[in-house]
Amino acid sequence: MTRWRLFQVGLLVCSRAMYIGELAALATAVLWAITSLFFTIASRLIGAGSVNRLRLGLAMVMIALFHWLVTGSLFPFATETWRWGILSISSVAGLVIGDGALFLAFVYIGPRLTLLVMTVVPMFSAVFSWFCFGETLGMLEQVGVLVTLVAIGWVVSEKRNTDAATQLYPPEKYTIGIVLALIGALGQTVNLVVTKYALVDGYSALSATEVRIFVALVLLWVLAGCQGHLVRSIKQMRNPRAALFVMAGAIAGPFLGIWFSYVAIQNTRVGIAATIMATPPLLLIPLSALFFNEKTSLRGWLGTLIAFMGVAVLLWESS
Repeated sequence: MTRWRLFQVGLLVCSRAMYIGELAALATAVLWAITSLFFTIASRLIGAGSVNRLRLGLAMVMIALFHWLVTGSLFPFATETWRWGILSISSVAGLVIGDGALFLAFVYIGPRLTLLVMTVVPMFSAVFSWFCFGETLGMLEQVGVLVTLVAIGWVVSEKRNTDAATQLYPPEKYTIGIVLALIGALGQTVNLVVTKYALVDGYSALSATEVRIFVALVLLWVLAGCQGHLVRSIKQMRNPRAALFVMAGAIAGPFLGIWFSYVAIQNTRVGIAATIMATPPLLLIPLSALFFNEKTSLRGWLGTLIAFMGVAVLLWESS
C-alpha cells in the first residue's frame, strides 16, 4: 500500500469520528483571514499583480515538496486529461481572475469591505451546487447559513471611521473596489463548484491543488513576460518586508488554505463548506487587534458570537 493510500485511509478513519469536512473549512477560514492581512500589506508595497504571481511561485515549490513527501512524486503526472481540463477552468476562474480581482479590491476598499462582499459566496455556491449536483440544505441548515451570513454582514458593515480626512481608501475607487470584490466572489464560487467535479473517485485534494496552482502560475508568468513585467516582478522580492508578507501569505493561502478548502468540499456539501469558509471577517477581529491594536466594539463581539452559533448549527445538523 502506497504512502498516499495509507494517508487516505487515515483521513477516512478520522472522518468517521470527526467532522473532517467542516473542520477543514474552519481551518481554511483561519488561514484566509491571515492571508488577507499579509497580501493586503504586500499589495500596497509592490502591487497586486506582482503579489499574485509571486505567491503562486512560492506556493508551487512548497506544495510540490509536500506532494513528494506524501505520495513519492513531485507532481501528479498520472492525472487524467479530462481532470486537467476541469482543474484548469477552476484555476483560471479562481486563482487568475478571482484572486487577481480580490487583491486589487484589498487595495481599493480594504480587507474588511472586500470580505463583506465575499460573504455572497455561500449563496452563490448553494445555487450553483443545486443546479450542478442537486444538493439541498435542510431547514435548520438554511437557518444556520442565514444566521451566519447576517451576522457576518452586521459585523463588517459597522462604520468605524466617518472622518473623511483619515480614511484609508479613496472614495473615487469605492465602486471599482466593490465590483472587483464581486468578481472575486464569483471566481471563488466557480472554483469551489467546478473543482468538486474533479475530486470524484477519491482523487487527491492535494494533487488537485498542485495542478491548479501550476496552471495559474504558468498563465500568469507568461502574461507577465508578454507585458514586460517579468523582471520587475522578480526584482520586487528584494523588498524584504514585501518578501516576508508574500512568503507568509503563500504558505497560509495558496498552499494550506486551498488544500484545506478542497478537503472541505470533498467531505461535506459545498453550501456548508462555503458558509463556514465565509467567516474570515469575524476572525479578523482578534487578528486586527494583534497586528494593528484595533479595538473591537460590542457589536463586533456580539456578531462574532451569533455567527459562530450559526456555524455550530451547521456542524450539528450535518452530522
